[in-house]
Amino acid sequence: MKMIKAAVAVLLGLTFASAFAETAQEAAVRKAIEPRLGEEAKIASVTKTPYSGLFEVQVNGDIIYTDAKAQYLFVGRIVDTKTYQDYTKARLDEINKVAFSDLPLELAMKQVKGNGKRAIAVFEDPNCGYCKQFRKTLEGINNITVYTFMYNILSPDSITRSRNIWCSVDKNKAWDDWMLNGKNPAPAPENCVAPHEKVLALGRSMKVTGTPTIIFTDGSRIPGAIDAKTLEAKLSSIK
Repeated sequence: MKMIKAAVAVLLGLTFASAFAETAQEAAVRKAIEPRLGEEAKIASVTKTPYSGLFEVQVNGDIIYTDAKAQYLFVGRIVDTKTYQDYTKARLDEINKVAFSDLPLELAMKQVKGNGKRAIAVFEDPNCGYCKQFRKTLEGINNITVYTFMYNILSPDSITRSRNIWCSVDKNKAWDDWMLNGKNPAPAPENCVAPHEKVLALGRSMKVTGTPTIIFTDGSRIPGAIDAKTLEAKLSSIK
């Protein structure tokens, strides 16, 4: 587990210990809590926090909290009542960071607008209404490269429609025709193979649970459709 961001550590006045060297107390909490969470719960780390003796338990890509005896579970967010800093969100953002350069972009459609200097990757389902809303937002954004991973999680029809789009002569046009205008793509040739299974595995490994999910070059992500002002502000904040 990575160390807490320096900014958050300063605000707290304390730092988390690295999970690379779990303390005896943290190991004891892990041992106590594991059987109580069930077989499907995969604990990545247990770390003592500065919050009233609580222990952060990173499990299945999420964060929960427990006490030193693992007697109680606390499910929710830790928020500073003075600054309203959401420490749980900061931790989740850190945990779920993505190395943009490691994304298998050959599995995505690539659309370049203007100079294309800014870039995002988006996981979208062709039957997702919010994805269509976000696609309309992107119409007004210039100087950007958009990598679209067709993440078919809503229905079997999504798989078929994505394959038809992927196998089109012009993937981007077919995608925009469908997402913006509701124009169905032509049926795909029988011998055309779309990367559905690979994209599905990628999204699951990254814990993408909904569409759209936007990945930025700084490794952060935003789930859900955002407006142009929010998108521009986020892109401008990335150095």
